[in-house]
Amino acid sequence: MAGAARVPEGGEPAPEGLPPQGPSEAPRSSYPAGPNIFPAPWPVSLNPEVTVTQPNPLTSSQLESLCRGVASRAAAADREGRVPEADLEALRGSGYLLLSLPSRLGGLGADLSACTQAQLELAAASTSTALVAAMPLQLFGHAAEAGSWSERSLEKLAALAREGALINAAASEPDLGSPSRGGLPDTYLERTGSGFRLSGQKSWTTGGPRLTHLIVRARLEDQVVNALVPNHLPGITWDQEWPGSLALRASESRSVRFEAVELPRDALVEPGPGGGERNRWFPALIAATYLGTGLGAYRAALDYARSRVPTALGRPIATLPAIQRQIGEMGIRLEAAKTLLGRAAAGSYPEVVAAKYLATEAALGITELALSAVGGAAVSPELPFERYFRDARGGRMHPPSGDAALELVGKEALGAV
Repeated sequence: MAGAARVPEGGEPAPEGLPPQGPSEAPRSSYPAGPNIFPAPWPVSLNPEVTVTQPNPLTSSQLESLCRGVASRAAAADREGRVPEADLEALRGSGYLLLSLPSRLGGLGADLSACTQAQLELAAASTSTALVAAMPLQLFGHAAEAGSWSERSLEKLAALAREGALINAAASEPDLGSPSRGGLPDTYLERTGSGFRLSGQKSWTTGGPRLTHLIVRARLEDQVVNALVPNHLPGITWDQEWPGSLALRASESRSVRFEAVELPRDALVEPGPGGGERNRWFPALIAATYLGTGLGAYRAALDYARSRVPTALGRPIATLPAIQRQIGEMGIRLEAAKTLLGRAAAGSYPEVVAAKYLATEAALGITELALSAVGGAAVSPELPFERYFRDARGGRMHPPSGDAALELVGKEALGAV
């Protein structure tokens, strides 16, 4: 089972209320082997009616190898509250972090449809690692698609990515909250004789101390700008509070403080002609990340139901109508969300927001149904279900979500201004 420790040979008595555990009940790996994971030649659309216009540069075997390794480390990473260094090395070595970077800049040139498909599989292995990977994918994908950065800044950041940089934006703040709601950041830049000095605090910065560079949203006089900041410069301090979080414990989405951090004159990321365009890539890849969590829980539930044979029953619990109904509901929710996400990846921003809403809600429901289907054993850290359940709760924290997402989709349908 992905990220789960097997029951020791001979088994141990289960706590009261939990089903007995023994070697016959040790579930097989929930990460499918061979052709089951990619039933069609890669690339494949989430929806047969949607054409993937740009082939995904990763072969099925490369992606499968990457995901198997990430899955094998997910449980330990969750306990330790750290992004595994081996995951970062695998992401770099496979080229995954260059998926959305245009081929003309040395990237792999995958479009949004292909990136969402790959992200689904990575998140099924580890939601936390997938979230870390989603951040540079959405930054470069949006910049290339919308022209949000100048060509000079895009080339500069692309060169860093080719060298193995792990980049994320630092935008949310403790008082301001998410910049999606508007408002000026408290973090500020001041001019110096040699460039700029950065001071302030950011929160929810996925990747935390593992990042090599941050794109920091800050005030410069009466303007809002973005500054490229190499991580771990003098004056940069990362908080240590994240490992105790409810969800995404291995994403290291920590707060960071900047205390008079000195930056050079060329630190500003220059906006491009599409700087005001809404970012389709962020909600699409967030949707894929959390739906991938549901996918992982669904696969693990299938595997558990097929292999769990209570002595009182004498056959797998997969033969029980109640389990079949729960598995059926999980599958329907999963396929509905995958289909909408596949269509939205080639659609408008409101369509992507609708897909993100459905995907996060589907993940919440699927992971809860998985707990119900598996029963008391699901709350044990020996199995991945409680981790999937916790991680899925993070989906509602990413904007736009909840009522804001529904309002946006409703306005679009009504033609409201």
